[in-house]
Amino acid sequence: MPAISFQSVCKTYPSERKQTGPAVRALDNVSFDIPQGEFFGLLGPNGAGKTTLISILAGLSRASSGCVKVHGSDVVTDYANARRKLGVVPQELVFDPFFTVREALRIQSGYFGIKHNDAWIDELLASLGLADKANANMRQLSGGMKRRVLVAQALVHQPQVIVLDEPTAGVDVELRQTLWQFIAKLNKQGSTVLLTTHYLEEAEALCSRVAMLKQGRLVALDQTSELLKAASSNVLRFKIDSELPMHLAAQARITGRIVQFPAHNAREIEQYLAAIRQAGLVAEDVEIRKADLEDVFLDVMNESAAKVPLAVDALDLAGAAK
Repeated sequence: MPAISFQSVCKTYPSERKQTGPAVRALDNVSFDIPQGEFFGLLGPNGAGKTTLISILAGLSRASSGCVKVHGSDVVTDYANARRKLGVVPQELVFDPFFTVREALRIQSGYFGIKHNDAWIDELLASLGLADKANANMRQLSGGMKRRVLVAQALVHQPQVIVLDEPTAGVDVELRQTLWQFIAKLNKQGSTVLLTTHYLEEAEALCSRVAMLKQGRLVALDQTSELLKAASSNVLRFKIDSELPMHLAAQARITGRIVQFPAHNAREIEQYLAAIRQAGLVAEDVEIRKADLEDVFLDVMNESAAKVPLAVDALDLAGAAK
């Protein structure tokens, strides 16, 4: 039995033009399973449907069609059991300003019928760097500290499945390291983790398998290592102080002064560098690296099917056939 199962999930919203316009489809027949104990990444650009899918999983929204289960419990017909097995860290900072951190965690425990939970609460506070804030009022905390409390609230009932929706968005490096150390520890102890993030280096480092959504559709699903292998090119990376000519810029990924070109072989590398010289530009800090998950992601989003094909494992095919 998978920890999470999405089968033929669709979600449509009425058009803003009501009667005349077509319905907006946020999710289009999304199907995949996440086995127990997996650290799974759900990636996609803004508006791809990631948060919609998580909202359906958490029971905050209802699918227009399809089925979603958590450890066999349907999120609609067996909502209480499905929700008890889930711990969800939302993208937004939501908190009650009238309670201390410890009180907020005790109240959250009570929602799940858990009493005398202080030993686990103390462990959460220590593991997430909140021990010295236990008696502080929630409204007194910084944004990063509030984010830590949200993580603690999601974990206070010791769920089997942990869902992290952009958990490190806008937070400092210290919190990222603390959070990932703790979540990795829980994953090793058997918890299933579903992560959405725009920090693709995090997904590459943490997730054993990755799904990518684009415009509500599943466009890639495979082991992270296999997706990286499917990216056939290396990357030529350097810095310049001037703008690239348009014909070169169209082929490059540019971040400030940093320019990156996909390069399949030494001949292509030399051609790029020669073109840079011919344009009267000077390339600095030149290096050649292996393609990373960000390169794969951009290939998929640009519909480079020849580079990174859609890959669905046998488990997902079997689930979709049911």
